[in-house]
Amino acid sequence: MSDNETDFGFRTVARDAKKPMVRAVFDSVAARYDVMNDLMSLGVHRLWKRAFVAGLDPRPGRTLLDLAGGTGDVAALWRARGGGPVWLTDINASMLAVAERRAIPGVTISVADAEALPFPDRSVDRVSIAFGLRNCTDKMAVLTEARRVLRPGGQFHCLEFSRLQVAAMAPLYDAWSFQVMPRLGALVAQDRASYEYLAESIRVFPDQARLAAMMRDAGFGRVMVRNLTGGIAAIHRGWRL
Repeated sequence: MSDNETDFGFRTVARDAKKPMVRAVFDSVAARYDVMNDLMSLGVHRLWKRAFVAGLDPRPGRTLLDLAGGTGDVAALWRARGGGPVWLTDINASMLAVAERRAIPGVTISVADAEALPFPDRSVDRVSIAFGLRNCTDKMAVLTEARRVLRPGGQFHCLEFSRLQVAAMAPLYDAWSFQVMPRLGALVAQDRASYEYLAESIRVFPDQARLAAMMRDAGFGRVMVRNLTGGIAAIHRGWRL
């Protein structure tokens, strides 16, 4: 790809075209997004998010900036576990509308682009992004912005689909991703194409080692990776030192 191109699933598109295309995907699926997550992961995404939020170490005096926070799952768990105020952001207003209906106490919701955050330097204790980084056009910009807004000693945590580490699971995983998920999307969300894109976007996302290297390049220290369910998903964590 040239500097003016990026991925949209398995397709190559102009960089300035990706954000509107991703926005259209999530406009389409927002109303059924949470139901589809349960169906697509057989409920396992809830366990992943609980582990993710536990690693964030919520405390009353700590603030969280949740990027690409969608319908508010991470924000709600953070608050339920005793975390302090949350800024829940997403580029997609349709997803945030679902979060607004949940009326989670202590959560401020705003439309914001993770690649150019409207927050001051060194202003939050934790930055999180769960299943959102792969949809961003400029992933390095997201990592750089996350580090910028963290206070020294703060942490960035990313939960994302990653590279399967168990070869024996690959045929079943591929069948689920490319056959079952799009059919569920067509049946439940009346949108097969969006779920084809989501399955493809997982395969073109940087693997565990590459994302860890990108975090180091963005200035994070003590980068750690934790695989979940054989590497289907992974948690990446880094410190602003």
